[in-house]
Amino acid sequence: MSLLHTIASFVVALGLLIVVHELGHYVVARWCGVKVLRFSVGFGRALVTRRLGPDRTEWVIAAVPLGGYVKMVDEREGDVAPADLPRAFNRQSVWKRFAIVAAGPVANFLLAIALYWGLFMSGVQEAKPILAAPEAGTVAAQAGLRAGDTIRAINDEPVTGWQDVRWRLLQLALDRKQARIEVADRRGAIDWRTLDLSRTAADEVESDLLAKLGMRLYRPELPPVIGKVIAGGVAAGAGLAAGDRVTAVDGERIASWEALVAKVRASPGRALVFEVERAGATQRVELVPEGATQGTETIGRIGAAPQIDEGALKAYYFEVRYGPAEAAAKAVARTWEMSVFSLRMLGKMVVGEISWRNLSGPVTIADYAGQSASLGLAPYLAFLALISISLGVLNLLPIPVLDGGHLMYYMIEVLKGSPVSERAMEIGQRAGLAVLLFLMAFAFYNDINRLLTG
Repeated sequence: MSLLHTIASFVVALGLLIVVHELGHYVVARWCGVKVLRFSVGFGRALVTRRLGPDRTEWVIAAVPLGGYVKMVDEREGDVAPADLPRAFNRQSVWKRFAIVAAGPVANFLLAIALYWGLFMSGVQEAKPILAAPEAGTVAAQAGLRAGDTIRAINDEPVTGWQDVRWRLLQLALDRKQARIEVADRRGAIDWRTLDLSRTAADEVESDLLAKLGMRLYRPELPPVIGKVIAGGVAAGAGLAAGDRVTAVDGERIASWEALVAKVRASPGRALVFEVERAGATQRVELVPEGATQGTETIGRIGAAPQIDEGALKAYYFEVRYGPAEAAAKAVARTWEMSVFSLRMLGKMVVGEISWRNLSGPVTIADYAGQSASLGLAPYLAFLALISISLGVLNLLPIPVLDGGHLMYYMIEVLKGSPVSERAMEIGQRAGLAVLLFLMAFAFYNDINRLLTG
């Protein structure tokens, strides 16, 4: 994956989310009769400026692309022409001001719903929730789960695919509750198993929870043959190509793709010597797996995918496709669940139950944007939906300088019958800015730490 590809994927994602958020403010402001002076994508010096519309609104692309704003006529920000006074933001009713400010985060949630709706309509490929043999001593092994068990329901809620299983168990683990799992064995016999999640540690919730529990998706054994290499990845840089069969790594015989993955994952930043069969000849290829952060772990990866017999895999995968109405309902439900989960994770960070290492900055988000885009359109759209939800939730936090802080002021105004004093707002703005700068600094620290440690 090239740096240019990552940057392009990030810029497209960030630009779309900013435009949608600010359009929410802009459209509702116009509906409420407020005059908009400027619609800016980015901050700082204007690079491109156009005046459009009956109010000759300035549409601007600015130099610093980490955000945007909609500037409206407001007496608190300067002199206002007498003709524009009825259209000033500060002269609108509290409910109109509330609607204008809330419209930005709401637009982000609507974007997520639209993206999920499109994905559910077009079809999402899912893995059947069939388990591989759990490792000895894990929670799954202690619960009696076995290879070949198909998960049918968790706490009496039916599950259809592996992502359903992951999502349900993650929510239960966050509350450290038990999971009663209905399974069907290879012969179709129905039974129940209980996973004890009460002792789930914070780092297990933050990383690959299912792997920590000993629950692995069953996959038919694949030969160690490369089917695809990602452009710009370690494998491509070392000269590996589709069709290469890896027979050994550092002299250790490799019999399956799973064994190859295990070897690479365990070797971030360490040189490995691959023995590769290509066109009947054996070659030796040296490469160094790049490090990737997975929760609290650093794993190795080389940017290669296996050669897959699609016919053999059809028994383990299925495509989920919904009609327009059902897809819309599921899109709304998914957006709501993800929003609530994000808030709960933030709450647990505040009280110290979850590590602040989960807070990501633009570098990590750019990395995820590039990775999801390299996997195809559907994963990239799912990534956009997730980030849009995160942006909506973040902006609704009751922190002055964010939309949620202004909404908090308006609710106080409704309760007390008069606006919050200028002095109180000034103090709040300073405190909110300090909190926001702290969060940004911590997110950048996490980004830098991930870069340095892989």
